[in-house]
Parts: sequence; structure tokens; C-alpha cells
Amino acid sequence: MLRKTLNDHDIKALREAIDAARNIVLTCHVRPDGDAIGSTLGLAKMLEAEGKNVAVVTPDTAPRSLWFLTKGEKLVPHSQYPEYAERLIAEADLIICCDFNDLKRLDALAPFVEASGAKKVLIDHHREPQAFADITFSEPEMSSTCELMFRILAALGLYDKMSRDAARPLLTGLVTDTRNFSVNCSQPDIYEILQRLLDKDLNKQEIVREALELRSLNSLKLQAFAISERLEVFEAHRAALICLDKADLDRFHYEKGDTEGLVNKPLEVRGIVYSIYMREDPDCIKVSARSVENFPVNKICKDLFGGGGHLMASGGEFHGTLAECRAVLLENMGSYDKYLPVRKSKKEN
Repeated sequence: MLRKTLNDHDIKALREAIDAARNIVLTCHVRPDGDAIGSTLGLAKMLEAEGKNVAVVTPDTAPRSLWFLTKGEKLVPHSQYPEYAERLIAEADLIICCDFNDLKRLDALAPFVEASGAKKVLIDHHREPQAFADITFSEPEMSSTCELMFRILAALGLYDKMSRDAARPLLTGLVTDTRNFSVNCSQPDIYEILQRLLDKDLNKQEIVREALELRSLNSLKLQAFAISERLEVFEAHRAALICLDKADLDRFHYEKGDTEGLVNKPLEVRGIVYSIYMREDPDCIKVSARSVENFPVNKICKDLFGGGGHLMASGGEFHGTLAECRAVLLENMGSYDKYLPVRKSKKEN
């Protein structure tokens, strides 16, 4: 039996909003990951089964690692179909925002969602949600938005009606945001949710392989190059850094998603507590950060790169050169040493 975590008043308000809506738009954050696409598609499938007119409008396209989910689905990326996406937003009477805590995470789509007179619902597990929604489900202690979405659907009494097609994206979000149940999964409820989703005739091994393991040859070569040629280790700070510039990316014919998971690789080195990955994008330097042992990389990303996120999984952006971005981190790295865990003695090791 799952612990009750949701407010009955909010569940009732959501039910009433769905019942009253004619045109529902679901959206998620820019550069969508498995949790963003999974929570959005999972809910979309359930609403469609209830006979609702549903559109999924995303800021941009999903990475290749998630094509197994998005293939054949009617997603509308604003980056590809701006006029159509904006018309869908304008015609919506209910907008449900999944897996982000601030409208700026919608990138160029943000002003259209903000200007919409539609009722808005936020379903998210990131800290410090912006107060833009009429109904907010914010649960930072949960492993993923897909976990929260499952709980909401169950509270709405829809689990028994959940199809395999709705359960599959939800399980994908659980798998990707927990790195296949290796982080953010200390609460026992998550394993009950896993089992309930598997009961919908799902193959977890297939999802893990598609979402986390399979990649193109160019992606494999790029990641190997990044680790062998661009990995820096700062032993005094127990930190690792990988920087990839445009020339590096072009050399290996970079496509969106090719460096997915790269930021986690240095954490496999004994003694490394946190890892930072910086990538030169056309409009900014994209910063990703991961850690172990409760080291607060979200603080680094918030303080230095205008971002944030979870304690051990966060990100941000830097508007300047890659060299300047790297310099900002190195100049401030010592300020975060106080958060490092106490070193274990050799005897304990």
C-alpha cells in the first residue's frame, strides 16, 4: 500500500479541471530527458483514454535515446513547428506543465504559456517551484516526476485503466532519473510503484537498454574521447571536470543526446565526489553536474551558473566562452570544499 502523500483538495481540483477542459496541452522542459518525456506522454495516454483532446507541445525535440518512446507519437516541438505550437497553446483551456519548476525552462515557448488564460497545473519534483500555476503538485523528495505522476493517476482512481502504452513512458522516467534505481531511490514505495508498472506487461531490461545503454558509434567515440582527452581531476577538491567545445563536438558529428550520461562517468573513479560537464552550445555553455554522498551540486549550479535542480543532479547555463565558464568554476571550487564528506580512513576502506 503506497503512503498517502498527496493533498485530497488538489486531487479533486485537478479532477475538476480535467473534466471541464476541452483542449488540453501538456508540456515539459527544454532539452527533455526521460522523466520529462515520460511523465508528459504517460499522462497524455491516460487523458486520451478518457476521451480528451490532448496535444503534447515541447520546447524542442527529444534526444535519440528516447526515440523508442516518441516514435509514432504526435509531439509538437516548438523549435520545429512554432506557429502550430503557439496556436495549440492559445486554444488550450488547460495546460499541464511536467518536470520543471520555472517557466523559463520552457525556453522560447515560455512567453506563450505565460500569456495563456488557460488554467495551469504544475506537476514536478524540483525544488523551489515558481508560483505560476493554479494547481501545483511539487514533491522534491520524490525520485522523479514520473513517480509523482503515477501517484496522481492512482489517486485519481485511474491505475486499473492504465494501459501498457501509458505505463511504459512512466517506467522510463523512473529508470532514467534513478539511473536504473541506483540513486534517488531510498524510499521503499518506489519499488512498489516499479512492480505495479511492471504488472502492465513491461520489459524493464528493454527500457534500460534503449534509454541508458544504446548509442551511435559517433556518440561512443565522442564519450571515449571526452574521458581520455578532456577529463580533468582536481584531487584536492575531489572533483572532476569535462569540457567539450564546438570543434570537439563537430569532430564526432554531435547530435542531441550523444553525451547523455557522460557527466556520471567520472563518479566511477574512487575518491571523486562530484563531476561537472560543460558543453559549448550555439547560444550558451550548458553545465551539468552530478555527485555522490549528498554533495550539493545544486548549490554550485545555482551560485555560479544561474541554475539549480536536485541535491546530487543539477544543471545551469553560462553566457560567455567555454574558457570563461571553466575559469569561474575553478576560481570558486574551494568555496565548496566544506560540503565534502569526511574522508574515510584507509582502515575503513
